[in-house]
Amino acid sequence: MFDQLRRLLGLGGAAKRKPKASQPAPPAPPSGPAPPPAEPPRPAETDDGAKKYLARVQAKIGKLADDFAAGTINRAQFQELYAHYQREMRTVEQVVESRQGNWQDVTTEGQSVFIRKQKLARAEGYAIYENESGMPLATLGKFEIEPELIVPMLSSYRAATAEMFGGGLRSTGIENGRWLCFVPGPYTTLIALFTVEPAPKQLEYLENLHRTFESANRHRLAAPPVDPGELIFPHEYSLGMWRSA
Repeated sequence: MFDQLRRLLGLGGAAKRKPKASQPAPPAPPSGPAPPPAEPPRPAETDDGAKKYLARVQAKIGKLADDFAAGTINRAQFQELYAHYQREMRTVEQVVESRQGNWQDVTTEGQSVFIRKQKLARAEGYAIYENESGMPLATLGKFEIEPELIVPMLSSYRAATAEMFGGGLRSTGIENGRWLCFVPGPYTTLIALFTVEPAPKQLEYLENLHRTFESANRHRLAAPPVDPGELIFPHEYSLGMWRSA
């Protein structure tokens, strides 16, 4: 009876507590040992990129041989470029084989263009001598060769001594690696001074140059004495500006 009375009066004990909001359960620990960290990818035994690059360099060597055979580059250009390509190939191969470093860091793209220009034969000056008198008719550019050296060489050239020059265009090395080229004509002989040995194509251009000079001035050259001030010199256009084909 007392219990019923207490319930009626609201004295039926402490109110029930509300249950707390449920919290997400912590993640379960991974089952088994953790996987090892990923290793950096190992380079392949044969690097395709390096192989393709070496093939391109080898193709350049083949093209170099063709250029020399065609006469578009001189001996110094061939030797320096060939040595450059060989060094580059050996260096790339060593890096690939050692697996130390990146082979692309040791390539020298563009260096061959610099070598080709550096070793290009350039005309420093010209001298034109009359065939009949043996006297100099004109000089152009920096033809800084002593007459004591030129006269005996020119005499030997005109004599067409087989052991020294032969009968046509000839070139010969002189001091400091420079070259002299002798180009005959009906009236005059052109002597060109080059920085290094010229390529055969350059000599061919030199022959055409002197032929043009004599053709343009043939009436005056055929009627000595010749006044150099009345002559036209196409040499001035190309002086020092030789380019390989």
